[in-house]
Amino acid sequence: MTDVAHDLARQLGRQAEAVCRHYLSAGRRQGHYWQVGDVRNSPGRSMFVRLTDTAKGPAGKWTDAATGEHGDLLDVIRESRGLLNFTDVVAEAQAFLRLPPISPDAEAPHGGKQCSSRDPVISARRLFAAAEPISGTIVEAYLRTRGISALHETGSLRFHPRCFYRPAAHGPIQPLPAMIAAVTDLRGRIMGIHRTWLAPDGSDKAAIATPRRAIGHLLEHAVRFGRVDDVMAAGEGIETILSLRGVLPSLPTAAALSAAHLSAIAFPPGLRRLYIARDTDPAGNRARDSLIARANSTGIEAIVLSPTLGDFNEDLRAFGVDALRAQLRCQLAPEDVARLSVTSP
Repeated sequence: MTDVAHDLARQLGRQAEAVCRHYLSAGRRQGHYWQVGDVRNSPGRSMFVRLTDTAKGPAGKWTDAATGEHGDLLDVIRESRGLLNFTDVVAEAQAFLRLPPISPDAEAPHGGKQCSSRDPVISARRLFAAAEPISGTIVEAYLRTRGISALHETGSLRFHPRCFYRPAAHGPIQPLPAMIAAVTDLRGRIMGIHRTWLAPDGSDKAAIATPRRAIGHLLEHAVRFGRVDDVMAAGEGIETILSLRGVLPSLPTAAALSAAHLSAIAFPPGLRRLYIARDTDPAGNRARDSLIARANSTGIEAIVLSPTLGDFNEDLRAFGVDALRAQLRCQLAPEDVARLSVTSP
């Protein structure tokens, strides 16, 4: 469905204002943007939808300044209509655009097509290929400053010493060290990458306006650690998910990178139990509720893992490994406590 989704998002972007007037009717146009309370069409002014193509990006992209959520017009349709399945989102978008229905199998992602060098997926794959393993690099140093020392099965993470960063649309390009994370589909194909620019010594993120950015097709996909059998955990941030791996080393995990993308993450075939590592904020609560409903509708048991503070990396740094281990032990299904090795790897 990836190419279908990309094409639908592009077509919706061409009618961005009409989409906003239909699905975000509580808002109004302000210059080149549609302004509304949030992606679920609440009254307010914190969310901005770009209505025209600009140097900053294509029409249809949106950001909620209050929550940090962002996405495209397919996300708007999903959240404003409360749709649980991506196939329903596609059907709704097709109906709005007055297109004939498209079979989910009509297009394989990038199969048999001539891809432009500007294709974001091609760019993502090239950047990941140009990076190096994290062992002994400042990526490893950065993760250790976040309390993360369990770095097994982290092949989805790489280090790039000179990853380009542009602070503004027409600003100068800066080459900065960065952690590069591969965003993959269920078949392991790279569909995008996530960049975290770092300080030169790895002591923190780089002192820039937006040290985290992603390119490519993120919807339904994730940064993955470990091979899924019938149980997995999904959360938002890479650091949050790696914090879980420190005390649940056998638990396969996936970082969806945002609350909006977490709510739409694809379920692997054969998944029986999904642990939802939620962030304790309004966006995290909405992603939790949406994911529970989606999982239950497909017969997957959903269990929420709740941190004491904002997320599990905050808990790890504040309370330590032993406290996090005890905290998680109480939240797991009893049959998973021994199976998932609630110990240090």
